[in-house]
Amino acid sequence: MSGKIYIVGIGPGAYEKMTVEAVEAIKKSDIIIGYTVYVDLLKNTFPEKTFESTPMKQEIERCRLCFDYALNGKNVSLVCSGDAGVYGMASPMFQLKAENSEYSSVALCVIPGVTAATSGSAVLGAPLNHDFCIISLSDLLTPWEVIEKRLTAAIQGDFAIALYNPSSHKRKDYLKKACSIMLNAGADKNRATGFVENIGRNGTKAVVCTLSELMEKDVNMFTTVFIGNSQSEIIFSESNEPIILTKRGYRV
Repeated sequence: MSGKIYIVGIGPGAYEKMTVEAVEAIKKSDIIIGYTVYVDLLKNTFPEKTFESTPMKQEIERCRLCFDYALNGKNVSLVCSGDAGVYGMASPMFQLKAENSEYSSVALCVIPGVTAATSGSAVLGAPLNHDFCIISLSDLLTPWEVIEKRLTAAIQGDFAIALYNPSSHKRKDYLKKACSIMLNAGADKNRATGFVENIGRNGTKAVVCTLSELMEKDVNMFTTVFIGNSQSEIIFSESNEPIILTKRGYRV
């Protein structure tokens, strides 16, 4: 009898930021599989479990490993940071099952998690509190021309925006390019923006700035960037820290 695969969004990775459902799925599993960084976040919390990991760019191999264990009767948790359905592993898992008849007996169950857009937004105040979109700046699987169209459309539609994957060793200038595209699409240079690095982990860093200032910032692959809409404001919290306020339209 085949085992079951839970595709688990673990949020930022800290135990207190995981859902109860995610914790229960991991507890029910015989094997925990994931990208090396995410697996390492869980080892201290679940020391009794067996873990396996694969490095970056081996996502499909990771999925096949899950199916192999499940076909041998093991229950498996495939863990993803944030939410498994937001740039996570839910899509390739369902795609593999649909295209490979040998996997038809394996049940898949998606366990949602707290994605970086919402966990990072909480750090910066309320930057996404109206209509918003999420755009990844990684062109590994999406052509840059498509990303540029999406950035332009988001500004023209006056969405607040969360930018995932804003930088890497090979894409150091992509955030600057994205800011330039948004300015050319009509965004004001003083638009409220910010970013959060290592959300919910050791070394969390938050910065609030204008769009023109954002162009000159250095960020890494563990950073999520937030662009307010045309009405967003930079205000100050009770501790005198700058935060972003995107209003919903209430009269207060």
